[in-house]
Amino acid sequence: MKHFALLGHPLGHSMSPFIHEALFSLGGRQGDYRLCPLPPEELEQGIPSLLALDGFNITIPYKQAVIPYLDRLDESAARYRSVNTAARGSQGRWVGYNTDAFGFLSALGAMGASLSGEVLLLGSGGTGKMMAVETLLAGGHLTLAVRDPESPSARGLCAFLKELFPGRPFAVTPLSQAAGRFDLLLNSTPVGMYPHPDALPVSPELAASVPFVFDAVYNPEDTRLVQAAQAGGATARSGMAMLVRQAARAQEIWLGASFPEEQLAAITAAASRELRRLFPQ
Repeated sequence: MKHFALLGHPLGHSMSPFIHEALFSLGGRQGDYRLCPLPPEELEQGIPSLLALDGFNITIPYKQAVIPYLDRLDESAARYRSVNTAARGSQGRWVGYNTDAFGFLSALGAMGASLSGEVLLLGSGGTGKMMAVETLLAGGHLTLAVRDPESPSARGLCAFLKELFPGRPFAVTPLSQAAGRFDLLLNSTPVGMYPHPDALPVSPELAASVPFVFDAVYNPEDTRLVQAAQAGGATARSGMAMLVRQAARAQEIWLGASFPEEQLAAITAAASRELRRLFPQ
């Protein structure tokens, strides 16, 4: 049996064990997947136990902090300087990957949304960086809304985008001042995530004015942002489909597995049911 884990903090909301165990079963493989909720002050001492596994995932707040502990980055992670999957490669060398982009683009496509228009992106962490890069790659007009534009995270992302896309304009604004007409709103922040499901990253009015809204938060299934957007007639989804698809991509990397779309759709539906069972809404 192979052993895997999820590194992050906190992890009380995670559906990753359920999803990965379902993927193991579909692929006919035996695997063990556990949570590793390390607080920041314990990250360095906890890394050796992770490197003793066959692979691990990474979530908030370690998608960039884990990079120095890996031997190299795959192109998918180097593009965003953000890692959410680590795998043991040849000669035991650890390689960092980013499967979030695969999950994100797949989920957007299922919604019928496009990154080529006016895009409002909330947040500047690892997931936000990936979404920003994909937006500019698709030719979209990006407005980045962050809590503090002068924070190291926001300034770092802006410098990264200017280096990667020289001459390509994008706007930066405080979250509290986000306004305008947008074709797509993307939330990469944890605002609205369990155990604080009543929080909204932007005003209900702004959420309701955008035709397409994608919230990377998946617990609760219908975040307040999704509810506010749907109340305005938007097509809005939370992050469960993205979560399932990035997990499936991780198992492709770890185990050489392959999953047809109908299986991924079935796991997404099952994970949503399990989420409602664990966290009645």
